[in-house]
Amino acid sequence: MTHPLDRAALDAAVENVHRAGMPGVFAEVRDGDQVWRGAAGVADAATGRPVTADLRHRVGSITKTFTAAAVLQQVESGRIGLDAPIGRYLPKLVTGARGDAITVRMLINHTSGLAEYLPYAYPSLKAFPSLADTGPESLDEHRFTRFDPVELIEMGVTAPAVGTPGGTPGVYSNTNYLLLARLLEQVTGTTAERCITRNVIERAGLRDTEFPTGPHVEGPHSRLYEAWFGMIDPPRDYSVYDMSWVGPSASLISTVTDLNRFFGMLLAGEIVGPSSLAQMQRTVPVVSQEGRTIDYGLGLHPMEGPGRGIFWGHGGTVWGGGALAMTRADGRRQLSVAVNMQRWNRLDPSGKPQPHPIDDALATLYRAAMSG
Repeated sequence: MTHPLDRAALDAAVENVHRAGMPGVFAEVRDGDQVWRGAAGVADAATGRPVTADLRHRVGSITKTFTAAAVLQQVESGRIGLDAPIGRYLPKLVTGARGDAITVRMLINHTSGLAEYLPYAYPSLKAFPSLADTGPESLDEHRFTRFDPVELIEMGVTAPAVGTPGGTPGVYSNTNYLLLARLLEQVTGTTAERCITRNVIERAGLRDTEFPTGPHVEGPHSRLYEAWFGMIDPPRDYSVYDMSWVGPSASLISTVTDLNRFFGMLLAGEIVGPSSLAQMQRTVPVVSQEGRTIDYGLGLHPMEGPGRGIFWGHGGTVWGGGALAMTRADGRRQLSVAVNMQRWNRLDPSGKPQPHPIDDALATLYRAAMSG
């Protein structure tokens, strides 16, 4: 049964996200052949240039779904064993008993126990997850730093473990996905970016999705404003940034239209086969970087729609930018949303992010988008 898109409700919801304090927000919602696209606010706070729904955007950890899909394709071809130890493929990066205990699956679903490298690469974030004791200084210091992914992996692998291999709840860690990128390189003989581009992005027919080759976003895009929990006031633009600090873990550039196309094809079994998709949808509890325990599969996580079933997708953030893409299990209803400010919540005296009107406005937009 088709539920018509409530375009007036969607128009109002996206406008209210901007009125709540978000500089710019844009989105696409699909229900079968019906499509709504909307945008509100500015792409550039200095000039007043408006956001539009076709802008290219850094989509952060949504990249992980693309990387996971590329790995599953190699599992299907027999080049990678999903439950094989990572030490079989990368013995110099994850050594000894740990390399024997951590499997490829554990990397994809964040149950490896490997720590997040970011607080070690960015000294001002070393107190993370104690937000009140962090600072944004390293964001400026590393704007044009070209990180070596092997060095980042070593930071995560040598840091104190955050769990035992295969134990739950897992702990979300970009270290896992940098290792998966090295794994793809090992078995395909090309870079992870080229492998994902050829086998996932081009296979899905995505026209505006690519890995960055430098610090700039090519084509029409928004500036990206980082507030770092009120410590950067006014929020600062980080749209020009070297993304080697996350690589194939979170550096992808895309559009809301491309994201909906990708997730629609993925959930239809057109990117990986049905058995691989079933593996991607097998979830375990994982503690997110926001400290919430979520259900997480292999590069996918579910969100329950308001009376309309389960949606599958991923969210992502970078310095200043964020995105969310979710597709209903039957593939019909989809939403992709992008925003151009991050960490807008100020901290209370205990160091916890305070509620902000943006949070409620985004929740209303998600409900309006998923309720058809």
